[in-house]
Amino acid sequence: MKNSMKPGTPPPQSTRVLDQLRERIRYMHYSLSTEQVYVYWVRFFIRWAARGGEMRHPRDLGAPDVEAFLSMLATERKVSASTHNQALSAVLFLYREVLGIALPWLDNINRPTQKRRIPSVLTKDEVAGLLAHMDGQTALLARLLYGTGMRLMEGMRLRIKDVDFDRHVIIVREAKGGKDRVVMMPHSLASALRLQLLASRAQWEADRQAQRGGVETPHALEQKYPKVGHTWGWFWMFPSPTLSIDPRSGVERRHHLYEDRLQRSLKKAVVLAGIHKTVSVHTLRHSFATHLLQAGTDIRTVQELLGHSDVSTTMIYTHVLKVAAGGTTSPLDSLSTI
Repeated sequence: MKNSMKPGTPPPQSTRVLDQLRERIRYMHYSLSTEQVYVYWVRFFIRWAARGGEMRHPRDLGAPDVEAFLSMLATERKVSASTHNQALSAVLFLYREVLGIALPWLDNINRPTQKRRIPSVLTKDEVAGLLAHMDGQTALLARLLYGTGMRLMEGMRLRIKDVDFDRHVIIVREAKGGKDRVVMMPHSLASALRLQLLASRAQWEADRQAQRGGVETPHALEQKYPKVGHTWGWFWMFPSPTLSIDPRSGVERRHHLYEDRLQRSLKKAVVLAGIHKTVSVHTLRHSFATHLLQAGTDIRTVQELLGHSDVSTTMIYTHVLKVAAGGTTSPLDSLSTI
């Protein structure tokens, strides 16, 4: 094992492995959800390696331990390909980024491939029926996600400064892969979004009067401008009605609307609308892309709106179109004896 820590990487301040893991993740500005997932898998790996015996430091574990752990997840736990890859990524991060140990043999481990499945897509009538059974903020959010193709958390984390009513565009910041992109603002939502902006303004004013802790902002920006989280432009477009404790800083702040609210509301609407397909919030994004292609929008434009780095990812919706259109005529239909 050789040291693979990059030059200039600050040494860990903590002595415990899991604390060092959190420290490194935060230094590299990974999301809180990634931190929680990586900590879970590394803890699982260390405890599993002990298996009722003495706990060993990951430095003392080798290729057989890691390979046996990954094999156990696949054969005993029967985890999905995405979960298996998640666990492998967490272990790789631990050794490479936290412990500074290069494990060349890990590069030769085959990651399980995820099966490409055609996504569930709603028809326009089904989308209309679904949205008709929703109300309030969750209805506006569902319309916004379908009307722009944004992912769930992209909509939830929307800031005031990124909603441009003059140009009728929305800027999606630090999306998947850390990229920014621009999506259209549906003209039919402009008035509802303006009302939501006024409601957010009232909440921001109330928080300011009460001298509350502002909102979360990118760490580097907060270091340079300590009061940036208190400014109107950085406030949430969809703020939570309650305050919460930031799990990293311990500061009481106003978070964005909790994503479960939209997920629960959508689930109820699916039942009320009598839709029997598998539907999640992400189905709205799939439907957005499919309906644009059905309307004749160029696939490269759809790729840009979705934020896909490779057009091959967007091509999955052409398969959806074939299914929706009935595909090729069956030879059975041409038989005159039927």
